[in-house]
Amino acid sequence: MIDDDGYRPNVGIVICNRQGQVMWARRFGQHSWQFPQGGINPGESAEQAMYRELFEEVGLSRKDVRILASTRNWLRYKLPKRLVRWDTKPVCIGQKQKWFLLQLMSADAEINMQTSSTPEFDGWRWVSYWYPVRQVVSFKRDVYRRVMKEFASVVMALQDNTPKLQSAPAYRRKRG
Repeated sequence: MIDDDGYRPNVGIVICNRQGQVMWARRFGQHSWQFPQGGINPGESAEQAMYRELFEEVGLSRKDVRILASTRNWLRYKLPKRLVRWDTKPVCIGQKQKWFLLQLMSADAEINMQTSSTPEFDGWRWVSYWYPVRQVVSFKRDVYRRVMKEFASVVMALQDNTPKLQSAPAYRRKRG
């Protein structure tokens, strides 16, 4: 399903943990990493597509996560000309994405990249919040920067509510 401007409707998923780190997934058989994402099927809402993609790509269900936020607007990126499939009609020149910020509520062990017969990813790790903006493939970088900027206050507030370990008072020797 390609819109009149040549963009494919898509959802992007940022999964964070209680420490404010985000899940960074390695594309199957490649050295490139990204957030989970996928197309929206005809008749499917963005939220429905997000839950479907979440299960297909990461093996998580609705009970494993909590929606913290979604982007206010659709965000677009153009594919480099070398990646455009000019022989298909209609031609898709890029993606328009609705992004969701999810908090992982279950254990890391619930993450399973192998639920699909054709997995998108073959590995993952937790990374610092801003790390993906510097590391993602260049044509997605502006969208990632905008997504992370929009979600930053939500993730930082989440971190502020995480119980901190209290350190013991520093030992001070009395003078005199």
